[in-house]
Amino acid sequence: MNIPILVSNRFIKVFANILKAFSYIFHFVFPKKRFTIPFNSKPIVSSKRATLIPKIIWQTNYTNKVSLPVYLNYLFNRLMSLDYEYNYISTEARQEYLKQNAPKNMFKAFEQLTDGASQADFWRLFVLNHKGGIYMDIDAHFVWPLSRMIQTEDTEVFLLNKQHFTNYFIATTANNPILNDAINIIVDNIENKRIEDGVYALSGPSVLNTAIGEKKINYRYYRETCIQGSFT
Repeated sequence: MNIPILVSNRFIKVFANILKAFSYIFHFVFPKKRFTIPFNSKPIVSSKRATLIPKIIWQTNYTNKVSLPVYLNYLFNRLMSLDYEYNYISTEARQEYLKQNAPKNMFKAFEQLTDGASQADFWRLFVLNHKGGIYMDIDAHFVWPLSRMIQTEDTEVFLLNKQHFTNYFIATTANNPILNDAINIIVDNIENKRIEDGVYALSGPSVLNTAIGEKKINYRYYRETCIQGSFT
C-alpha cells in the first residue's frame, strides 16, 4: 500500500467534488455552454526519460464538445501527464481508423456494433495493440503523475479493481498478445452474435479477463493509479 498515493487519491476526490458542485451552479446559469477538448495536444514539457510504452494518451467520446466537469477532468489529466502526447478520437474517427488499419474481418465485425460503448471497447484494444500507449475513459483520472507510474521497462500495465481487471485504463506497448487475444474474442463474439449477456461480456472487461486468464501480467491497483467519476 502506497500511503502518499492513497492520500493524493483522497485529496483529489475532495478537490474534484468541490469543482463538481461549482459545475452544477455554472451549468444552471449557462446550460448550453460547452468546452472543446483538442483532437491532439503535444507534450507540454519535454522529458529525456524514455519508456517502452509510448508516451501517448488515447481517449474517445461521442463528441469533444463537453460540459465543464468533463473538461476539468481533461485538464487535470493533462496536468498529471505533462510529458505525454494526447489524442482524442471521435466516433467517426474510430470507424475510419479501423477501416484503414484493421484486417477486413475485424472491420466487418466492428461495423456490426451499434452501441457506442462496444465500439469504444473494440477501438481501444485495437489502437493500443496497433500503436501502443495509454488508454483511459473520458471520465477517468490519474491519482499520481503518469510518468511516476509507468516504469522505464514496463511493457504493459493493467488495472485491477476489487474483483477483476478492468478496461477503463490500459497501458501497453504495441503487439500485446493479451490484447490480440481479446480482440479475437470480441470478433468471435460478434460473428456468433453472443449478445445475451450485454456489452460487458460482448466486448467489455469480461473479454479482457478471459484473455488474461491465468497469465502473469504487470498490473497496478486502481486506487493507486486511475479512478472514475470524481469530477463527473
